[in-house]
Amino acid sequence: MQKLLTELFRKYYRDIYAYLYSMTADASLSEDLTSEVFLEVVKSISTFRGESDIKTWMFAIARRRWYACLRKKNGIPETKSIEELCGTGIPDPQTETDRDAAAIAASVLEKESTLTANVFRLRTEGYTYFEIAEKLGISESSARVVFFRVKEKIRKELEKEGYSK
Repeated sequence: MQKLLTELFRKYYRDIYAYLYSMTADASLSEDLTSEVFLEVVKSISTFRGESDIKTWMFAIARRRWYACLRKKNGIPETKSIEELCGTGIPDPQTETDRDAAAIAASVLEKESTLTANVFRLRTEGYTYFEIAEKLGISESSARVVFFRVKEKIRKELEKEGYSK
């Protein structure tokens, strides 16, 4: 077990930290949240059922930690982390606000191509642009552009529905 946890930490620490930093823009907070993620991984690794990739499971933990931080800070998730408000195949939204935002994002994604929806889903599951490009057979820069464009569409739709920046 110790070997597995050490390997997970070595392999995913930087990715989880970068993911959290992209949402917090605060190095200290990102480090704290990353530490909390790995503490939760240690506590709950025995409950991992293997129904998803372990990286996806760990990023779901990171997302929940970010949600908890936002709730503690100001009560509602900010739309700047729009990828967190959208469904990723892992049930998480715990408040009506989260469910409403996820439904809005899902309706935008339904109108997009399969490629766009897949890029968005993979990115919100924590995959790097390089990994997305490899999985979908596109260039890394294409993955970045597709994700940016759909994220902006969702952000605009959320703002139109009353979610603030």
